[in-house]
Amino acid sequence: MHRTGYYSAIVMGDTAFVLIVGNADARGDSLAEQLKRAGHACRVVHDGGEAIDSIRQRPPDVVITHYDLGGQTSGGDILVETKRISPETEVILITDPAGGQLAHDLVHAASPTRAFDVLAEPLDADALTSVVDRAARQALGNRESRAVREQRAKAFNFEGMIGSSPAMARIIDRIRRVANSKLTVLITGESGTGKELVARAIHYNSPRRAKSLRVINCAGLNENLLESELFGHVKGSFTGAVADRKGLFEAADGGTLFLDEVGDMPLPMQAKLLRALENGEITPVGSVEVRHVDVRVVAATKRDLGTMVTDATFRDDLYYRLKQVTIRLPSLRERQEDIPLLVEHFITEANARHDKRVTGISSEALRRLSNHQWQGNVRELRSAVDAMVVLADNEQIGVDDLPDTIRGTTEIVLAGGISTAGLSMNDMEKLHIANTLKMTGGNREKAAKVLGIGARTLYRKLKEYGLS
Repeated sequence: MHRTGYYSAIVMGDTAFVLIVGNADARGDSLAEQLKRAGHACRVVHDGGEAIDSIRQRPPDVVITHYDLGGQTSGGDILVETKRISPETEVILITDPAGGQLAHDLVHAASPTRAFDVLAEPLDADALTSVVDRAARQALGNRESRAVREQRAKAFNFEGMIGSSPAMARIIDRIRRVANSKLTVLITGESGTGKELVARAIHYNSPRRAKSLRVINCAGLNENLLESELFGHVKGSFTGAVADRKGLFEAADGGTLFLDEVGDMPLPMQAKLLRALENGEITPVGSVEVRHVDVRVVAATKRDLGTMVTDATFRDDLYYRLKQVTIRLPSLRERQEDIPLLVEHFITEANARHDKRVTGISSEALRRLSNHQWQGNVRELRSAVDAMVVLADNEQIGVDDLPDTIRGTTEIVLAGGISTAGLSMNDMEKLHIANTLKMTGGNREKAAKVLGIGARTLYRKLKEYGLS
């Protein structure tokens, strides 16, 4: 998702920022070294006051603190203050061997300030690492749940277009503004981004809504067939023309005609389309009769028409006539923050379509869907969710239900909208490398060039930081 903050590399487990509150001895530093070897970013502070200042400055994913710090601020105070400042952060308390009842009270307390776990000294290294890993996953899930709640609170569903991202909000505002006009609209964007949805939204929010909306895909149609489809034909004009037939321009008279993939239209047809746009005049195939129509045209393409004009494969006069208003649809990769809302909507749709009872999706499965590249955009996501709902064995979609290409992902996951203050230079380097790999789609050679280092140096650092 496109948010500011630091990134967690999902390789074997979840990388988290861990704040360790230690005493004056070396226990905090030794814990940090242990957790860094497990792949986490750590910061060590030496008293309760410093800990609370650090939490205010940059909320961690996990806090580890001894309950009895020997100063004015106890571990219990840190627990309460942490949950007040950052409710998503998980706190692990360490007690002396006799702290059994305290552990029970703090872990099972029916309040928002309960601890994630309480560990008694002496600490077992493997047990501590396991608890931190679980706490990290819980914290990241907490942040994601909050993000989804916030998105849901500002979500919109406008004529089937769902999201909460600023990019989609701007598009919907543009649709509302242009719908009442007679301007021709050109919709651009990758395949699967929802260009027909936009065309329908323009029509059904315009004064033409009571008239017909007709749709034609120009791709794959030769000049003769496309001319007949658009302008109609008269009986006997060609083999098989056994009767007069109206074309889509006449069928959409008073309404809207959506020309999908207009960039694939043959050049000779482009001149005839331009005449219809300029004068509202059409001539059926095999006729000399000029007919007048009142049609609002909305066109769409995944091609770069500007480049096609330069290459003389698309008429410049038609190009400028079509693009009186241009609406560019972002790819799903450019609005990943909308994915949780889309997934929720597609689950509901799939339940109704297939008579299923899937109630939701796990945090980890949603995170992997949210960070997939989705080359097929919203269409591909909808298809994937549809299949997962049909094949799911349980009421909740989990990681095992994801498509194979997504289930095994090692992509970079954004962990939250927080600053990088407090990280060591090594931790910053690790997170920067992970982020660059994400940007290059996992291509190590490209990442090395972006980072300004040699490929061998990058491979060494990937191994050193556990990112390989």
